[in-house]
Formats: sequence, structure tokens, C-alpha cells
Amino acid sequence: MDYQSILDTIESEIEKRPVSGVVASYIPELAKVDPTKFGMNLFCINSGHYSFGASDQRFSIQSISKVFSLTMAMNLLGDELFERVDVEPSGDPFNSLVQLEYEQGIPRNPFINAGALIVADVLVSKLKNPKEEFLNFVKKITDSPSINVNYTVYESERKNSYRNASLLNLMKSFGNVYNDIDTILDFYTFQCSVEMSCKELSQAFMIYANGGKKLADQTKILSPERVKRVNAIMQTCGFYDEAGEFSFRVGLPGKSGVGGGITSVHPGQYTVSVWSPPLNPKGNSELGMYALERLTTLTGFSIF
Repeated sequence: MDYQSILDTIESEIEKRPVSGVVASYIPELAKVDPTKFGMNLFCINSGHYSFGASDQRFSIQSISKVFSLTMAMNLLGDELFERVDVEPSGDPFNSLVQLEYEQGIPRNPFINAGALIVADVLVSKLKNPKEEFLNFVKKITDSPSINVNYTVYESERKNSYRNASLLNLMKSFGNVYNDIDTILDFYTFQCSVEMSCKELSQAFMIYANGGKKLADQTKILSPERVKRVNAIMQTCGFYDEAGEFSFRVGLPGKSGVGGGITSVHPGQYTVSVWSPPLNPKGNSELGMYALERLTTLTGFSIF
């Protein structure tokens, strides 16, 4: 497959495509990001990296980090984790309180905010130094020791975490939160404020395309059975209340973030990451979704 030629075609189409989306503003620091930025990187298991645009520029990964925290929690707790968080699509906005009330403090899945906060609660309980160990895990699977947190984004997000604090308080009232709320919020905000490039995200997500092993040295990070489950949750829940639309248009497991990033996986084939800050009304990158739809169309295959 001539992936570079396909990416070049997508780049030429992107340059002509009008954009109606807007950059996330509920985190004030994210509102300052240049909306014209676009990067794309594809990492093929057999032939390496292909890219265009700002694929080496780091950005705030936000909710893409939930895949990494879920991986860590699954390694620590196994199926016991899913007694506290479900694996069903939500069909509601990522920060909805209403659904959580109806379902007595059990979040629908680990990728909506409530579910990711439960995963954060698990990591706070199980890890001696959650921030350091989370960052080290990301560095390990990426082979990039310079990855770090954008502390300006971290402070901006931490000061505007009222909704997430409400989710935690509601779940604590149902007995599903064990640690101090401020401690959980602090760690959750930290993980969302990690900065990575498209190339680094594609590198990190290779474990989900390569049976749980790093491609470079075949170090086992996650069992194949758990990789299957992570990919399944990405397929059905990775895009909040637009997961069905992404499956319909793109046909790959993936995860988005309000920083404008999306990373997707074609198991056994490749990983692909895009970054374009303007978001559609559902909170997903408008041009990023288009680019990934074009990728599976032009290659002629998805997981379906």
C-alpha cells in the first residue's frame, strides 16, 4: 500500500475543505491554539512512518490519555475494574450528570469523563506516585523520554474542573469513589495535560495494533485478551455520543480528545493519528474525522 501517496491526497483535499468547527474554549488555554494547524501520521507495522503537516508538533492529548490510564488499570485490576465502570456506549455528552444519576453512580464506560475519573481513582489507590508512573508509562510505550505535561494547560484545566468535581461528588454519594476528590481531580487533569505529537501517539498506540507488544523490541505491555477489550471499547465508546458515526464513516477503533487529536488503530496493520483543533458540535476534530474517513476509503479497507 502506497500510504504516502494516500496521505498526500488527503493533504490536498484538506487544504481546500471549509471548516465550520471551533476550538475548545471551556478550557481557556486550549482556546489559544492555532485553529489552522493540521498534522497526520500513519505508522505501518511493516514499513514504518508516513506523515504530513504538523505531525511532529506536540499538543494536549486530553481524553486520548484515557486509553493509557485504562490500560494501566486493567493491568492492575483485570476484570475487577468493570465492577465499577461499565463498557456500554453512553449516547450522551461526555460530561453528562443525568445518566450517572439514573445508573446509581456506575459510569457507562471508561472513556466518558465519569468513567475516566473512576479509572483515575483506581490508579490513585494502586500507585505510589500516580503522576510519575503514568508519565513514565507513556514514555515507555512511546520510546520518547522527553514527553511531558503542559503545566499551563494543566493549571487552566484544574481551575475549571467544576463539572468533573460534580461527577466525582455524585459518584462518591453512591459509594463508587474511594479517594479524596481533589486528589483524583489533580491526577486526572495531569494525565489530560500530557503533550504528544501525532507521530508519538501513533507510536504509543502500536501496542493496540501489535497484540499488546511494542513493535521495536516486542516488549509485552498488555495481554492479547486485554488488547481485544481495549480496542472494542474504543470502537464502541471512543467518540462519546458520536461513536456510531465514527464507526459508520471510518470503521476503526479510536479515541479522540478535545485538544483536536484522534488516534485510531487497524489491528495487525497500522496506527494513525491526526491533529486539527477545530471541533464539531460533538467535541471531535472536524477535519480529523474527515481525514480518517478518507484514509479508509482510499485504502479500500477498514476492520469491517
